[in-house]
Amino acid sequence: MEKKEEIFKKISKKGQVEVKKVQEELKKTINNFTPFYGHKRTFGQKAADNLAKWAGSWAFIFFFFVFLGLWISANTYAWIQEWDLYPFILLNLILSCLAAIQAPVILMSQNRAAQRDRLRAENDYKVNRKAEKEIGIMQKQLNKIEKKLFS
Repeated sequence: MEKKEEIFKKISKKGQVEVKKVQEELKKTINNFTPFYGHKRTFGQKAADNLAKWAGSWAFIFFFFVFLGLWISANTYAWIQEWDLYPFILLNLILSCLAAIQAPVILMSQNRAAQRDRLRAENDYKVNRKAEKEIGIMQKQLNKIEKKLFS
């Protein structure tokens, strides 16, 4: 009985050492695959990310509806001097320009998000492969221990 307990204590200590080694390896792996996260973003990248955050929010939609309502009301009811009569050609021009500029900027931000996701997926895959190898090694060790204990 004592022999089994000693073996289990040794296994436990060895297992803790192995877990620490695996954790250190994972940290190294993660640090090797974070060049994208660690670099400084350019002004254009920051602007694209911030615009995508703002343009994809309910606050933007609400603000835009208010803006459109005020524009149409001001021109329809002539609260101030009319500058854009009924078919609202100037408003259509502004909306078209906004869409033409906003769409590529949002796409740039989405491309950056896709790059980050791709790096995360690659990193997860490599970590999972490493963990699979370590688990296989531990399984072999447990099988050897089991044979020693029960033979």
